[in-house]
Amino acid sequence: MTKSAIARLDDFGQSPWYDNLARPLITGGGLRKLVDEDGVRGVTSNPTILDKAIGAGEGYDEQLAECAKRGLSIEDTYWEVVLDDIVSAADLLRPVFDDQHGGDGFVSVEVAPNLAKDTAGTIEAARWLHERVDRANVMIKIPGTLECLPAIEESIAAGININVTLIFSLDRHDKVIDAYLTGLERFVAGGGDPSTVASVASFFVSRVDTETDRRLPEDSALRGKAAVANAKLAYELFRARFSGSRWEALAAKGARLQRPLWASTSTKNPAYPSTVYVDELIGRDTVNTLAPASIESLHAGEGNRRPDTVSEGLPDAARVMVQLATAGIDFDDVTDTLEREGVDSFAASFTDALGTIEKRRAEVTS
Repeated sequence: MTKSAIARLDDFGQSPWYDNLARPLITGGGLRKLVDEDGVRGVTSNPTILDKAIGAGEGYDEQLAECAKRGLSIEDTYWEVVLDDIVSAADLLRPVFDDQHGGDGFVSVEVAPNLAKDTAGTIEAARWLHERVDRANVMIKIPGTLECLPAIEESIAAGININVTLIFSLDRHDKVIDAYLTGLERFVAGGGDPSTVASVASFFVSRVDTETDRRLPEDSALRGKAAVANAKLAYELFRARFSGSRWEALAAKGARLQRPLWASTSTKNPAYPSTVYVDELIGRDTVNTLAPASIESLHAGEGNRRPDTVSEGLPDAARVMVQLATAGIDFDDVTDTLEREGVDSFAASFTDALGTIEKRRAEVTS
């Protein structure tokens, strides 16, 4: 049987995850098909997807009515609904997790996005979610804000799988890696087995081009270059940090790499190839989260994939960043802007989802 274009990514050492989770995908067999036929090896979720599904009345009405009958608040109802989906998806992906000896087959769920600047609240929320789902193949999503770096370290030190989200800059990626390594060292010092802890660093891609292009002239040859260059340099950083004596001491005890996860990889600009952020970022020990549009493009045979593209042209990638600075682009401001907008967008999506739950729950109980 010929492998699909998505499953082929695994041959190149990259794990394809699906950036979409709603109940109809689970109950209708769509997720099972993606796992069995396309080799999808992980799933991420977010409030925006849930918001759309609940608003459309897709699979949640009965549970919403039950939550209302139990007198649950709107936010408690949100978590009941979300975590039931997470547990179901984790159970479906458990065979992948077992087959990969704990190296893949994960489902991610994020802490409440309004905690992005709240260190203590994030630590508490991550611990609660970890205990509530009680699945070895669930990752808790924590944003890579400065305020949440201690929460990432603390969670790893407690043996919790963490998906660090909203990483845009190399400096922040470096700090996230350090939080992971320090957390692992603390976990090992307390007698923990580091092979039981997994983490990914979600480095956002397409939004970097969107914001950088906005600041460049229409005729600039640098348009559409920043995102891939930035991600390639992030992969180079990953390889450098996960080598040497500090990492080797942890690896000898069974520690796992904190894989770079390429997030936001669907093309936002129709002038760019639909799979450019897939084709240019293939590399060993990485994850690419594929949105439905990217899945469709890959099924249609678009793009050109080959091994280790993420390691190609590193001098060119560094040159792009120098050229951007010469062109007057303050890239630190670009990434700061993207983080700020990302935090605000995630929080708005969470608020929207709560509003949709409240509205739909009233409709189904009236």
